[in-house]
Amino acid sequence: QVQLVESGGGLVQAGGSLRLSCAASGRTFNSYAMGWFRQAPGKEREFVAAISRSGGIITYGDSVRGRFTISRDNAKNTVTLQMNSLKREDTAVYYCAGSRVTMPPRTPAEYDYWGQGTQVTVSS
Repeated sequence: QVQLVESGGGLVQAGGSLRLSCAASGRTFNSYAMGWFRQAPGKEREFVAAISRSGGIITYGDSVRGRFTISRDNAKNTVTLQMNSLKREDTAVYYCAGSRVTMPPRTPAEYDYWGQGTQVTVSS
């Protein structure tokens, strides 16, 4: 069992930056690929980024590639999402998730554990 807690969300102006963190409980953090998803009101949950267990494989959603960076620290049981050049369309609740799948998945159904989410609001 893994519990995930996100932090770092908030209100930022377009063009600004935010750094989201996800803290995981348990001693098996490095057994999970980790991902970030987001969901805006009235929309489906969207893949943002994912990272493999060791951090050696990273994948991004098309809408954030080149602006967002995912990383993990297995010693600290944390995964981070650095978000730069934020746009209004990045406004959403951001979720951290953990998956037992070896390759970092891009679909929500392949994730086993989810955090409660953190709100990111980008104003113009």
